[in-house]
Amino acid sequence: MVPQVSDVAVETPTLGPVPRVINTFVAPSKTFEAVRQDSGWWVPYLIAAVIGVLYAFVVLHKIGVPALVDDTIRQSSRLESSISSATPEVAARIRGQIASQFKILYAGPVFSILIGMAAAGILLATANFGAGGRATFKQMMGVWFYGTLPLTVFYLLVIVAIYTGVVGDTFNIKNAIGTNVGFYMTGLDLPKTLMPFLNAIDIFAIWTAILLTIGISIVSGIKRGAAAAIVFGWWIVVILLQCVGAAFS
Repeated sequence: MVPQVSDVAVETPTLGPVPRVINTFVAPSKTFEAVRQDSGWWVPYLIAAVIGVLYAFVVLHKIGVPALVDDTIRQSSRLESSISSATPEVAARIRGQIASQFKILYAGPVFSILIGMAAAGILLATANFGAGGRATFKQMMGVWFYGTLPLTVFYLLVIVAIYTGVVGDTFNIKNAIGTNVGFYMTGLDLPKTLMPFLNAIDIFAIWTAILLTIGISIVSGIKRGAAAAIVFGWWIVVILLQCVGAAFS
């Protein structure tokens, strides 16, 4: 018996790398439908890695390590007190230790893949075991790296702001440009534990959270509300951990 056309399952051809990247910004559902068929996570990862290295180069060479060290000390009363009361040799050693932490920016691509794997694993376990999803690890890697592509736009904006002189001498590597509420509260006498909440009200962070919600819903086959609960639930956990860190820093 010859099967009818309606009896044959037709799989929509998967999108190529470039259309996936473009659709992440204009039609994310199409991108994540393609991720469901074939994760293809390495393309957005490479994009993020290249931009990350470019960001590190610009920050370290245009802003300069000494300026970054000065800003770090200025933001910490403990460091200011330690350096002001230290001998020149000890103060130089403290500054050198701080400077070495900034040079690790070039290792961004390594940290990016490690963070991506950890985040994908956490989201996968939560979606599959907590919400009855059926995603694979590779699919969730695709969701993570495509879903976080807006962050590459953020880093490009920081690079442009540095080269155009918008940030000037006020550059703060932890909060470089005014895409969040906390940026405009800098200098006010607010509790340090409040700043992570204000910094989290960020255009790119919210954009990323929405994309991750769409992606998890599609690849896991769960309702959009359940996916949102997963993404925003873990986001709140991260913010609370940052608040704890601010309290002890």
